[in-house]
Amino acid sequence: MTSGTQDDTTAEAERRAAGPALTTAGLPGWLDPVVEAARTVRPRQLSRFLPPEDGGGRQSAVLILFGEGPRGPEILLQERAGTLRSHAGQPSFPGGALDPEDGDPHTTGPLRAALREAEEETGLDREGVQLFGVLPRLYIPVSEFVVTPVLGWWRAPSPVGPVDPAETARVFTVPVADLTDPAHRVTVVHPRGHQGPAFTVESALVWGFTAGVIDRILHYAGWERPWDRSRQVPLDWHA
Repeated sequence: MTSGTQDDTTAEAERRAAGPALTTAGLPGWLDPVVEAARTVRPRQLSRFLPPEDGGGRQSAVLILFGEGPRGPEILLQERAGTLRSHAGQPSFPGGALDPEDGDPHTTGPLRAALREAEEETGLDREGVQLFGVLPRLYIPVSEFVVTPVLGWWRAPSPVGPVDPAETARVFTVPVADLTDPAHRVTVVHPRGHQGPAFTVESALVWGFTAGVIDRILHYAGWERPWDRSRQVPLDWHA
């Protein structure tokens, strides 16, 4: 092995040990509003459900991955398997709970977890993802997850699909143009009376935490178009 090869190997090992970093260098211009929104948005502008002040809750992260497809900007989503005990069949961002090896949940831990979970669930090549921001941590009361949304740019797209069909039914991308189209926007109504934004895209109903975050990104990035909030879709008790 030559000295140059050894140096390259050492540099790569050091880079991996340091963990993923956030950078906005080289991003496409259309992502500028998202970068600015991530820099300025406050927690309560995203959700009324915020992490417990006592530090409780299970630390987790999701990857909100923006790419460019045949119809322009798009976002990567997955659909949970219909046999799962919770949130069966529900579209979501790739993500999950932090593992001990992910590191500090208050620094780079969520970045590692978002990439690791996306790779484990969708087969995504993490080397093709550029992380450029994080949103404030949010809370999902029903599961007691404290979620850090991590923003990524799919700089070098790779093939994706369900890695474990028992966990993930499908992996798909949604054009931002469809998410902003008023014809694809509805309000879901839970049997308990809760209401929230939702999207009817790619033969799926995107609702809950995922839809709420997408809704706020569209709003604060200035991409939101007026839509009829009186159009309601009822959820069943299994939701």
